[in-house]
Amino acid sequence: MKQLSHNSDWLSRAKSFFIPVLFASLFFSCKTNLVYITVTEPAPVSAPGYIKRVGIVNRSVPETNKNILNKLDQILSAEGPKLDIEGGKEAIRGVKDALMQNSRFDNVIFLDTINLRTTGAGIFPAPLSWDVVENICRTNNVDAVFALEMFDTDSKISYSVAPVNATTPVGSVPALIHNASMVTTVKTGWRIYDPKGRIVLDQYTISESLTFGGSGINPAAAAASLLERKEAVKQTGYKAGQVYAQRILQYNIRVSRQYYINGNQNLRMAKRMSRTGNWSGAGEIWKQETTNSNRKIQGRAYYNMAIINEINGDLDAAIDWAQKSYEQYKIKRGWRYANVLRSRRFDNNRLQQQLDQQSK
Repeated sequence: MKQLSHNSDWLSRAKSFFIPVLFASLFFSCKTNLVYITVTEPAPVSAPGYIKRVGIVNRSVPETNKNILNKLDQILSAEGPKLDIEGGKEAIRGVKDALMQNSRFDNVIFLDTINLRTTGAGIFPAPLSWDVVENICRTNNVDAVFALEMFDTDSKISYSVAPVNATTPVGSVPALIHNASMVTTVKTGWRIYDPKGRIVLDQYTISESLTFGGSGINPAAAAASLLERKEAVKQTGYKAGQVYAQRILQYNIRVSRQYYINGNQNLRMAKRMSRTGNWSGAGEIWKQETTNSNRKIQGRAYYNMAIINEINGDLDAAIDWAQKSYEQYKIKRGWRYANVLRSRRFDNNRLQQQLDQQSK
């Protein structure tokens, strides 16, 4: 799963899906340069526009009966009895903070008085019944439920002893060094329930491993660093919550595009214009060179016209120019670029649908 930064105001993002960097940075080869473009990607999960108020519930706490599997998990994994509970609370806080920082929802509340339990350690429980979900939403005046369905820490400890020579006031003496290490895997699992549509909008897990280790002249000293695990698990839970919240938010990425800079004097002039941010001037030259008598120059100009049209947000025209650069002038880069642009157009259509839903 990828970590991404988000603009908190989707209305400003909707104004332009393609924001060209004002200069072409990074010389790529003797024939091409790179330009970086910022594009807005659709959210991985599409939430209907009528979902404006969100309730978050914690369903990750195990049942309080004598569940042998949960007790065995705690023993074998060396878990403290409150570690998963505290980590789960931090995951909830991470989701809530991330959602509140964005204008996508009018209200986000943690429904901490709702007592929901999971049936086992480290596994997704069966989905909540729609009667339960609808009752939660009706009682708390929310449109959807974000549920932390699982928070599990699985730890593996290794321990070893090795001979060393210890320095003492009376000289070097044989001794033993104790080494302890632990790998803790933190797993979180989430669902989003939409009671109006009676659909689980998303079911997703996030997993991260943490490594701790230490050494000392006795087992207690070797294990001292393992005590840092609690805070690390809580921080990981918070970060997992923040990451999960991004699945229902649009996000920006930077992509690079190659364009031709050599072939004749005009293409070299357009290169200088692009470097100073004069993309409209470069585009005029590229358009002029599409009628050049030299087919090689023509093909490069056709390809570059795809670049300027993507920068200007006209993906249909960009696809047409890139496709023709390959079909008519055998620019192999144009064939690959056309496929990239088709994928961008598909994502843009989905993005527009999401923005339209949010504006209703």
